Amino acid sequence: MGDTEALLAALHELDPASASERLAGCSDDEIAGLLTRLHIGHAVEVLEEFDPERRARIAAATPFGQGQLWLQGHSYAEGTVGRLIERPPAVFAPEARIGAVIEALRRIVRRHMVTYVFVVDPAGRLLGVVAFRELVFGDPAQTLEQVMLREPFSLRPQARLVDAMREVVTRHYPVYPVCDDDGNLLGVVRGQVLFQQQAFEISAQAGAMVGVEKEERLATPWTRSFRFRHPWLQLNLLTVFVAAAVVGVFQGTIDRIVVLAMFLPVLAGQSGNLGSQTLAVTLRGMTLGELSAHRKRALVAKEAWLALLHGLITGALAGLAMYWVVQRQGGSDGLTLAAVTMIAMTASCTLSGVSGVLIPLVLKRLGADPATASTIFLTTATDVFSMGCFLGLATLLLL
Repeated sequence: MGDTEALLAALHELDPASASERLAGCSDDEIAGLLTRLHIGHAVEVLEEFDPERRARIAAATPFGQGQLWLQGHSYAEGTVGRLIERPPAVFAPEARIGAVIEALRRIVRRHMVTYVFVVDPAGRLLGVVAFRELVFGDPAQTLEQVMLREPFSLRPQARLVDAMREVVTRHYPVYPVCDDDGNLLGVVRGQVLFQQQAFEISAQAGAMVGVEKEERLATPWTRSFRFRHPWLQLNLLTVFVAAAVVGVFQGTIDRIVVLAMFLPVLAGQSGNLGSQTLAVTLRGMTLGELSAHRKRALVAKEAWLALLHGLITGALAGLAMYWVVQRQGGSDGLTLAAVTMIAMTASCTLSGVSGVLIPLVLKRLGADPATASTIFLTTATDVFSMGCFLGLATLLLL
């Protein structure tokens, strides 16, 4: 028992691929028993790592018919309600009498947590839901059809988690029935599981923005973590070299006007931070499904205007700082360098704001995950443009 609990604790921390490797030497029955104790979404992902033949054997070995729902969950796209379906423990016909249902529930509750009784017709179509309160206070001779809530709210298995969250956020039910387009009851999804899975999807975006895959967890082996992360670091290294090359083109200008080197990180940092703010808002809108074609155009216009305002204000302050530094050093080009700083800061911030919207939209249009590489491309765009604009203007006006 101790070994089983230790293995279960490890599975909670491992990514799906590592978990399946850890379970490879166990029997199908042992794996099935362990997976039934995992979060349903994580269990489906671990099950997918096995070859189809063994996957079917493991799913068939799960207790209480849970396995067939796992196989069904495997057929739905990642990030959908169907991946979280569980077996409804209490399903009865509409003509079943309350007294008989209560007697049947005495046996069911020993193995399952029962929140609602689901009423279906002979074809399996969901007709209604009965809460425990109605059973406790109802007449034992009454039928479920007489006390059930008709046409209950239900979710579709193909619905994206974010869409399901918008539908259930004001309902706060502990369990939601999942039905197909014909109204047939396929299973249930616990509200807690739904919120936990969506929270995990959202938290995974922050890591994906810097090259940490959603599948990676704290207990993921270092070899797998290395394979997850290193390609993105190589891409980031390439983009850093691109930014360094821009500075190298204007090395002569920097050698003659040394004060420019002091303000390079100021422009890059300010425009980069502004772009990151815009990127965060855009990704949040994508996550919540708020971006229609019209709203995309409005968002680009809004963020361009905000970035321009931020650029003008911060550019004016940076220009004043440049003028003060040049005057302290006894230079004669203080006003020109201040104007160069203000113009470059304004232009860089404006481009950064627009890039923070367009980069994730373009990545999504190309079929890539907008959270995966947006930060790398955004940083490259802001660094190259801010440094190139700043040093280019200084070269043009002063040399």
